[in-house]
Amino acid sequence: MPPQQGSARMRQRTVLLVGIAVLLAALVLAVVLASLLTHGRHEVSPQMLKWKDRGTTKNLQEVILGRCYNYITAQHPELGDKDCQKIWESLKDAFIYKNPCNITPEDYQPLMELASHPIPCNKSLFWSKTGDLVHRYTKSNQNFLTLEDTLLGYMADRISWCGDPSAPGINYESCPKRSECESNPGSVFWKMASKMFAEAACGVVQVMLNGSVEAGAFRSSSIFGSIEIFNLDPDKVSKVHIWLMQDIGGPQSESCSGHSIQRLISILEERNFKIICEDNYRPVQLLQCVHNPDHTDCRLCTNSTAIP
Repeated sequence: MPPQQGSARMRQRTVLLVGIAVLLAALVLAVVLASLLTHGRHEVSPQMLKWKDRGTTKNLQEVILGRCYNYITAQHPELGDKDCQKIWESLKDAFIYKNPCNITPEDYQPLMELASHPIPCNKSLFWSKTGDLVHRYTKSNQNFLTLEDTLLGYMADRISWCGDPSAPGINYESCPKRSECESNPGSVFWKMASKMFAEAACGVVQVMLNGSVEAGAFRSSSIFGSIEIFNLDPDKVSKVHIWLMQDIGGPQSESCSGHSIQRLISILEERNFKIICEDNYRPVQLLQCVHNPDHTDCRLCTNSTAIP
């Protein structure tokens, strides 16, 4: 073989080997980068594999979209310009592929803006430890709205959701309770929604509390006691009407003169609110009596106590 041909073949082989080496290096680099990116997004933490609360509601997207469309078309057609698909996407983006103990108010801000709507004056009804009764009442009396009767609350009522950094990004098996971590998706959502609901209240607002709770009707640690009460605007709210409801047949743990109610009244007075407290507000008591028509409590009149 002539020396020139041998030299040419050596150069070709060298170029080929160099090319293969470069290609292999590029492939290795690509694999490493992909691994780093994937690790950052789908990192698996053993702590997140099992929480103490129920997991994300099955068919969450269909549930949220169905409730949203029902609310803006059948119940409140005046809100027909709301975009349910965008609302769902903003909710999903708030928690999917995220550590369920590191959710922030900023995660939910787009959702709050998309789903918010005006609350008519004199219709806001707050509650604590009276969930079943208060919602039975608002279903029978359209003059009042709880948070769960707004679009945000209606979509999220009695369902759960949380993310996970590992695929598929949503944990359907379990979600953290508030006692496990404060900044979980449910707690942050309801705190933000409650704050917004309180800020929107105007005119006379109502509060339904449970006078049969042994620990006291008003609790500073409740959503109402820790968030809603401090976000009511004294310049917009003319009066706070407390409905202290006791279970038919008791126990009657507290009345309007009780310790925790007086603590609530003091907080409201310090914020310059006018207050009325009423034991067993009659319209609500009549609803209780539907299931206990013959009980002696259902034949009694109620008393009102005005706070000057």
